Amino acid sequence: MLSLEDLQLLEAVRATGSLSRAAERLGKAASTVSYAARQLEERLDALLFDRAGYRIALTPAGLLLVEQGAQLHAQARRLTERVKQVARGWESELRIVTDELANIEALLPLIADFDALNSGVRLRVAHEVLGGTWEALLDQRADLVVAATNEPPAMAHLQWFELAQLEWVFAVSPRHPLARDAQDGQPLSVEAIAAHRSVVVADTSRLAVARSYGVQTHQERLAMPSMRAKIAAQAAGLGVGWLPLEKVRDHLADGSLVALATQDPREPNLLFVGWHSHRAGPALQWWVEKLRDPRLVPPLLHMSF
Repeated sequence: MLSLEDLQLLEAVRATGSLSRAAERLGKAASTVSYAARQLEERLDALLFDRAGYRIALTPAGLLLVEQGAQLHAQARRLTERVKQVARGWESELRIVTDELANIEALLPLIADFDALNSGVRLRVAHEVLGGTWEALLDQRADLVVAATNEPPAMAHLQWFELAQLEWVFAVSPRHPLARDAQDGQPLSVEAIAAHRSVVVADTSRLAVARSYGVQTHQERLAMPSMRAKIAAQAAGLGVGWLPLEKVRDHLADGSLVALATQDPREPNLLFVGWHSHRAGPALQWWVEKLRDPRLVPPLLHMSF
């Protein structure tokens, strides 16, 4: 078994090239260090020190031992800390899934504050789209979901609160034919909209039928990987669709998108924070409390390019 003292001896020899200087570095007698070096070689039945030259050096076996051994000791130290952390009630890992509508960048200050707790809890942040967000909680790929859309599903041990209300606007490029058609001031009909390609964000749900909103059954669709990409596609005139008002205010202001009235307006969406109550350790409780701060909502929902 390789001890921490063995590793320190190997590292001291590698750094100094001398058993005597290694002894000085370790604060031990030269005879003690020399004896320990020979005992280590005998114990492992391997030549670890090359004594042929003016300077003592580690053999390839010695170099492998000091490098791999240091990694193993670091892993053992981290494991020991994680065991202590879990014994104190902290989770070993917290998995946070945000809906793609939310700006993960807005969570970075919270991650920094959480790091300052020195809890040792490993954070894993990912995002899903539409039904995939609640589904991540349902099939236990997430401990906490942020900005999940629609009503919380029927799920054992589910707790949740409303995060925000999301307003929608039907917007197109000023170069799009619908922008010209709407110049008479009349709201667009469902039939007029359905004649043009709709831009959608692909639902990441694995278990349920993928959802899309404001799209007619036979309407042509362009599926994009994110809301950011959907906004860019519509600004480029590649299609039409509903967009979160908070994310396109700048586009509406600079004219790269124009808002159009429709005969069938889209109702606002409620966004939720949800979590598994039966697994609510200190880390999860901390995050839930921080997410209740209403000051987090604007940066979480605003789009910036």
